[in-house]
Amino acid sequence: MGGAIGDALGGVPERGRVSLSDDTQLTLATCEAIASGDRDLPKACGEAFLRWFRAGELTGLGSATLKALRDLSAGAHWALAGARGEMAAGNGPAMRIAPLAFLIDPRDTKDRVTIRDVCRVTHHSDEAYIGALAVLLAMHATPWPPAEPAFFTELAGGLPDSRVRDRLLSFAELPTAVGLDVVAERFGASGYVVETVPLALLAATRMTSASFPAVLNDIVATGGDSDTIGAIAGQVAGSHLGLGALPSALVALEPVGGILPRAESFADWCSRSLPG
Repeated sequence: MGGAIGDALGGVPERGRVSLSDDTQLTLATCEAIASGDRDLPKACGEAFLRWFRAGELTGLGSATLKALRDLSAGAHWALAGARGEMAAGNGPAMRIAPLAFLIDPRDTKDRVTIRDVCRVTHHSDEAYIGALAVLLAMHATPWPPAEPAFFTELAGGLPDSRVRDRLLSFAELPTAVGLDVVAERFGASGYVVETVPLALLAATRMTSASFPAVLNDIVATGGDSDTIGAIAGQVAGSHLGLGALPSALVALEPVGGILPRAESFADWCSRSLPG
């Protein structure tokens, strides 16, 4: 729900209205894949994404994801459908990976293979995978909210060598409370995962129940891929804050409130089916 709020409000400059995009839609499809109980999670995700695509329930798709879905629709195996090359280092996996945080441990080597494969359904890119991995590690981070320099140093320490890792280390050197607009001007805020994920995680560290709307306003002011930055930030912060701490007026926004039954259904499935 935190991610849906970030997607809906962050996307207003691009879409001209409060609405949801593939950031939220593919996250919900991932929840659906997990709750199917299929142990082959990459296959289940590919099937769920394809169902949503054929039903016309995905909007604002990036080129890499659209290419993968067209390939899946034509009968390609999930492992062969994802985009490759420079354009595959997008934020598609990072924006939909959050539900896996409740299923697997991003610090476990075997679970990282699953995370990588779920990313590869649409993006065959180490950077895209590492960006998604960073999101999951942030959802497992304690305490919350964290001290910004230490948070980014520790997060980078848990990642393979990559540009995402290097960017997180650069964020550890930023002055405390530096404006998101200043950071975006210096480092960028595009759909490139190296820019998107670190900026979204910085925003997430500043989201409390009281500051949630203000931080979203700051994200919008940065420009760039503000719906995805808002979605990832909202997902990470929401996982730590809990539904009850999200501003009720934002949860009730149309169409955000409309996905609450699906979110509650996934939460119920997790409580019944997963250990702990």
